[in-house]
Amino acid sequence: LELWRTAEAVCFDVDSTVCVDEGIDELASYCGAGEAVASWTAKAMGGTVTFQQALAARLGLFRPSLSVVNQYLTSHPPKLTPGIRELVEKVHSRGTQVYLVSGGFRQMIEPAAVLLGIPKENIFANRLVFDDAGGFDGFDEDEPTSRSGGKATAIALIKKVCVHFSTHGYKRMVMIGDGATDLEARMPGGADIFICFAGVQMRPNVAAGADWCVTDFNTLAQGLD
Repeated sequence: LELWRTAEAVCFDVDSTVCVDEGIDELASYCGAGEAVASWTAKAMGGTVTFQQALAARLGLFRPSLSVVNQYLTSHPPKLTPGIRELVEKVHSRGTQVYLVSGGFRQMIEPAAVLLGIPKENIFANRLVFDDAGGFDGFDEDEPTSRSGGKATAIALIKKVCVHFSTHGYKRMVMIGDGATDLEARMPGGADIFICFAGVQMRPNVAAGADWCVTDFNTLAQGLD
């Protein structure tokens, strides 16, 4: 609890944490490939396949174009998890920076960030890539979050280069999320503590490895008092 109260920066996963759904599953469902893609998501979040394997396999099943992504975003505003808006406001009020570190896609995460008052530069996530005609052309494999263990890499990068708090970067960082990739973020150079958020999805292997496990954001908000 002390590390949670004294954190200089808090990093949230997005899918099944900040938002109640899995963005790639919802986009796939919109494109008619929801069931097949959801099974790959379960494998990725459970840690039974590498994240990059699951990401490539899922996208390959429905290959979303730029126009389809834009149509989806217009008709599907973010579904924020109850309590997240109030928690982010409370964290911000303490002068603590908030980041979104996600294996999802920036194009789909930015609308949620706007609702939460989180600047775009505080989003570390994957990018869908399109060709000149707007056709699907894969994903940016240079993004750390496209790989297993990538969230720890992203947090290490935040620690080094994001110096809002001091000229030395952040010393105490917290990762909050529901999946195996979030648990991986707590490693040397990465997050100092990992809080499992099980309010949308309970993944026993992830909860077992967490420093703290909560099922609602109000518990975290109260922990700051």
